[in-house]
Amino acid sequence: MFHSHNHDHDNELDPFAARVRALETILTQKGLIDPAAIDVIVDNYETKIGPRNGAKVVAKAWADPDFAALLKRDATAAIGSLGYTGRQGEHMQAVFNTADTHNLVVCTLCSCYPWSVLGLPPVWYKAPPYRSRAVIDPRGVLDEFGLTLPATTKIRVWDSTAELRYLVVPMRPQGTDGWSEERLADLVSRDSMIGTRLAREAA
Repeated sequence: MFHSHNHDHDNELDPFAARVRALETILTQKGLIDPAAIDVIVDNYETKIGPRNGAKVVAKAWADPDFAALLKRDATAAIGSLGYTGRQGEHMQAVFNTADTHNLVVCTLCSCYPWSVLGLPPVWYKAPPYRSRAVIDPRGVLDEFGLTLPATTKIRVWDSTAELRYLVVPMRPQGTDGWSEERLADLVSRDSMIGTRLAREAA
């Protein structure tokens, strides 16, 4: 898988992030915070709380054809209609997986990422190996994530930028007819909305 060493020269910190890093270091040195506890909080926002917004968007698209059409036509408006707006989510495009085409999102220049629907970006998304190899060898990258697609499946790579960010809408799993949007959302993971995994199978 992708190994990342968090050297600041890999991703320059913006002034706000640099202040946060400095404050965290000082508070840790004074024994006022526990870095392990901070890691748990970050993990919650990265893998649980944040991605739930995107999962609800995907679930609604699966269940509501009118919403799916709006999401294809104007993802920013569709996502905003559910109340998910804010930092790095102002200009969105939804790309829909099909039986013939699988979509994968990367940011080759830095780590542009739709925080409003996916929470915090995972470390591997920001790592130079993913940012370069996702474009050069997307099928090999997906294999490393445990996702082996048929040779006939086209893989389309979308390069996220400061002006436009992408949300992958995975295919709806079979056996979910009649499911509520809440239940459908449980099948949608952060990684499936980046394109490195599929939606979870129906239990």
